Amino acid sequence: MSGLVKDNIFGSSGSVIEAAGGLSWQPVVTASTVTVGAAKGYFINTTSNACTITLPSAAEAGDQVILIDYARTWGTNAITIDSNGLNFQSESDDYIVNYDTAGQSLNLVYSDATVGWTPSSDIVNSLEPVAPATQKGLFAYGNAGGASSLKNLISSSGVIAADVTGVGTARVGAAGANYGGDKAIFAFGNSPVTAVSNLVNNSGVVAADVSAVGTARGEMGSAGYGGDKAIYGYGTSQVSMTNLVTNVGVVGTDVTGVGTGRSELTATKYGNDKAVFAYGDTGSVSSLKNLVSNQGVVSADVTGVGTARSGLAAAGYGTGLAIFAYGTTGSRLSMSNLVNIVGVIAADVSGVGTARSELAATSYGGDKAAFAYGREGGSTRSSLKNLVSNSGVIAADVSGVGTARRGLGAAGYSFS
Repeated sequence: MSGLVKDNIFGSSGSVIEAAGGLSWQPVVTASTVTVGAAKGYFINTTSNACTITLPSAAEAGDQVILIDYARTWGTNAITIDSNGLNFQSESDDYIVNYDTAGQSLNLVYSDATVGWTPSSDIVNSLEPVAPATQKGLFAYGNAGGASSLKNLISSSGVIAADVTGVGTARVGAAGANYGGDKAIFAFGNSPVTAVSNLVNNSGVVAADVSAVGTARGEMGSAGYGGDKAIYGYGTSQVSMTNLVTNVGVVGTDVTGVGTGRSELTATKYGNDKAVFAYGDTGSVSSLKNLVSNQGVVSADVTGVGTARSGLAAAGYGTGLAIFAYGTTGSRLSMSNLVNIVGVIAADVSGVGTARSELAATSYGGDKAAFAYGREGGSTRSSLKNLVSNSGVIAADVSGVGTARRGLGAAGYSFS
């Protein structure tokens, strides 16, 4: 190449340097600090921590740096730009520059000493990936006159199948959750008190027990979060602890002190990648709510979310929505509370099928839910089912869906 290079916006001093499609892309950054160089692109992964990005201390007109939110986590752990003595959009280095929107990318170009670094673009990828919805579900375990290992699959059209026996240790108070996108897990439980877990593949087959997954207990809540992981929380003796489940079904160690301890609560996924624990028994019936971020962090208690009660169930429906229903205050209830996409629980809606407690619920059909089984009164166990439409309307009772029982769990599985 010969002749004079003019108006080279990507470099200076007559030399053409890498830019746009020819940037030198660097390895993914996971550290809490990084110093970047001109003519380079960086994928900034803030899954585990925020990151401070130090720009070059000297720059010339046309120098360029590109930063990309690698894991769509800047909304949780923001990046901070340190302009390293140079101006940033005409402001001195004394100003704090944060970018805290998930899916954002920055194309920074240096102009001159007056303006300094300028984002020629700071776009957000608005197409947030959403995992496919599970189509089928299963109800498992519970008290059928004694601790049970029964399983009942529910099809993508909401039909509950006949009993299948012998799926791991018989127990009551086990909880189920979706994990890994299209699989499920049941864990913990009473009668006996246990810490075993059982993985469910995307064909609905329940695997053998895996033992010693955190403190043995039952009567807890569980839900999917983060797109492909799950969380168990609270439980017997009104404990305040959670256990995270990885996207390959490994249950983590106890994390304590996550809101007021309680048992006989429930949980559900909402907003596509977050979860919420609510209600339960703290020594008396409760209306507490604790939101869970898409990183599995449980927030402080929020009170007054509908009628205080325990022994209810919850499931997702629609797109990012959820529903809590039934339960007991000492008297069994027939009511529901819808949850919007930001985790706000709505006022009570009454008269939604036969009043009962100790039931379970799961999503099915991609955007609907089903409540089934439970205790109707005294020692009367139920085999009732109530389907929930994709607009959150609970249908009339359907009877005879497998062996009547209470204190069971449920979860969604399978993309097909």
